[in-house]
Amino acid sequence: MSTTSTPATSTPATSTFEIRRSDTPVPSAERAEAMAAPTFGTVFTDHMARASWSLADGWHDRRVDKYGPLLLDPATAVLHYAQEIFEGLKAYRHADGSVWTFRPSANAARFARSAHRLALPELTEADFLGAITALVATDVDWVPSGEETSLYLRPFMYGSERFLGVRPSRKAEFLVIASPVGPYFAHGVQPVSIWVAQDYHRVGAGGTGAAKCGGNYAASLLPQQEAYGHGCEQVCFLDAATNSVLEELGGMNVFLVRADGSVSTPELTGSILEGVTRSSVIQLLTDAGREVSERRITLAELLAGVGDGSVAELFACGTAAVITPIGRLAGEGFDTTVADGVAGDVTMRVRAELTDIQYGRTTDRHSWLRRLV
Repeated sequence: MSTTSTPATSTPATSTFEIRRSDTPVPSAERAEAMAAPTFGTVFTDHMARASWSLADGWHDRRVDKYGPLLLDPATAVLHYAQEIFEGLKAYRHADGSVWTFRPSANAARFARSAHRLALPELTEADFLGAITALVATDVDWVPSGEETSLYLRPFMYGSERFLGVRPSRKAEFLVIASPVGPYFAHGVQPVSIWVAQDYHRVGAGGTGAAKCGGNYAASLLPQQEAYGHGCEQVCFLDAATNSVLEELGGMNVFLVRADGSVSTPELTGSILEGVTRSSVIQLLTDAGREVSERRITLAELLAGVGDGSVAELFACGTAAVITPIGRLAGEGFDTTVADGVAGDVTMRVRAELTDIQYGRTTDRHSWLRRLV
C-alpha cells in the first residue's frame, strides 16, 4: 500500500463482475513494446468491462470480456440518434507498485447525470467502480510506471436497441476500455496556442453542455479544424447567447491567473462541463490561500488583461492533459501572447501538486485516491 495515500472511506462496495479472460492476450514482449511510447488513445489492453441493460431486466450480465469489436445492427439506436455518453479517468501506478485512481466517485456521479440528460439508464456508483476495478485488476500489467504515464480508462454507454424511431432506447450497453498513455500533447507540458471560435458554439442554454456526450464533441470538431488551420492546438468557445463570454475549450476547462495572485474560471451555467480536474484545481488553489472566483469572464476582459499585464497566466485543465499552460490566444482580429509565452509559476505549482497526489508522491489530504490493485 502506498505510504502517502489514504483510500477514501465513504465509497460504497463495488459490484462483482465475472472475469472471462482472453484466450489471445498480447505477449509480454509485444505489450512492453506497445507501451513504450504510445500515442494517446491508440493502444488498448486485452480486456473490457461490460454490463447490459434492458427495460424489462434492468442491469445484468456484469462481466470482463476479451477486448474486441462490437457487433451492431445497422438499425442500432445510437447510430441514428446519438444516444451515448462517456467518461474519462486514469489509473496511476505508485512507486510501491500499487495502482490507484483519482476521484472515481465524482466521475460516477457525472456519468449518472449525463445518463439522465440523454435519457439513458443511470448506472449505480457500485457498478461504475466495480467495472473499473475489475478491468484494472485483470489488465494490471498494462498500467505503465514511467514519468507522466498512466492507464486511461474510458467508460461509456450507448443505446443498443435495434429500432428506428425518436424515443429513448429500451436497451443499453455499458463498457469500459483502457489504454496506456503518456502526455496528451506530443510535445509534453509546454504552453499551447488557443483559437477563440466566434462563428461556432459548442452548446446553447438548455442543451447538453453539462453532459459528457459524444454530440458535444462532434460539434467541436469543425472549429477545432479551424484552430489547426491557424496554427493552434485547441479551440475555445464563447457562449451562444451573447458570443462574448468564455465557456470552455473543446475538451478542457480554462482558468486565468491575475497579477495579484487571484484566480478566475468560467462559472457553471449548465452549458459547461463540470470537470473533475477543474474542481480539484479550485480546491488546491483555495488550500494555498488564493482567492478563486467562478464567474462570467468576457473575451474583452481577458484580452484587455493580457494586454495590460493584469492577467499573468492562463491555463486549461482536464483529465487527459491534466493542466496545460496557454501561451497564445488568437481569433478573428487578434493574436496575442499571454505574459511572455512560457508556463507560469502558479500553473506549474498547482500542476505539480495535483500530479504528486495522483502518483502518491505526497499526502492525499482530501482522500481523493481509491486503490484498485
